[in-house]
Amino acid sequence: MSSHLSPAELSVVEPTYFILGAIFVSLVLMQINQRVASPLLSIVDRWLRWFVFAFGAAQMCRDFELVDRPYWVLVIVFFIVWFVGETLYNWLAISALSVSPLPLFPRYAINASGEEWPVQSRLLKIREWLRSQGFRQTQALKAEVGGGVYLRVSVYQDTQATVRVQVTFIPQANGAISVCFAVTSITADGRRYLTDNLYIPFAGFYPEHWFVERAPWRRSLPHLLARHRARLLAGNATPVPFAVEPLADLNTAQHELDQVNTELGFLHAHQDREDLGKITHEGRYRVWKEIWMLNYLGRAARYE
Repeated sequence: MSSHLSPAELSVVEPTYFILGAIFVSLVLMQINQRVASPLLSIVDRWLRWFVFAFGAAQMCRDFELVDRPYWVLVIVFFIVWFVGETLYNWLAISALSVSPLPLFPRYAINASGEEWPVQSRLLKIREWLRSQGFRQTQALKAEVGGGVYLRVSVYQDTQATVRVQVTFIPQANGAISVCFAVTSITADGRRYLTDNLYIPFAGFYPEHWFVERAPWRRSLPHLLARHRARLLAGNATPVPFAVEPLADLNTAQHELDQVNTELGFLHAHQDREDLGKITHEGRYRVWKEIWMLNYLGRAARYE
């Protein structure tokens, strides 16, 4: 008796092994990401889960003879089903955020417990690198985003006080902590240069004198800082020392963002928010689009 599989049998085995392999890789990535909280690993895992769903559901339909259609047609159909399902979920989440009491631009306060760096070697190395480059910690801040959950921020400044590095620790649902950086400079002519790697969707508008570049893929602080300085050089910008402390600067910026996005129609007017929610329909669409771009492509909207 021959041990070779027929072409028909191979057509069943190959997708099955592909699906099982993808499930295994997805589980491994999930376990790793519970410790490192990497947005890049999250993107890979989301794509894997999407393909597993599409190919797995198509395989089940073919194995149990539920639908009499070609395999590749079933894969495309279930690929679209995932897209529609996640779109509905994201849209409901955005609508819930719009009517919730959670602030879109939370106010920062001094963190009375001081600088709080998670005791993880990968994060402590970042702090040591900042110190070795002449940056000194100026303020430790926090902002409540709802339900007793805080964004904890440590702000560093170079010796000339022309470059500020905002290190933000973002708690994850699984208990892990993700870290993001924002590098800011103010120029002699009043422009604000901001270079960050935040992966949280914004999708709104920035004031005209803000020049923002968001690069979620650039997870290295040295590379992000180098990119920021390259942008200043390319824009013939002359950074000047900050005139105010980080707390006052950040809260002023939050107020300015709220004002600009209300004027440009991303947010409803304050007196209408209780009845209509905070985010307009156009704003919700922009947030929905940026969620997809960040979750599956790691790309934010261009802000300049």
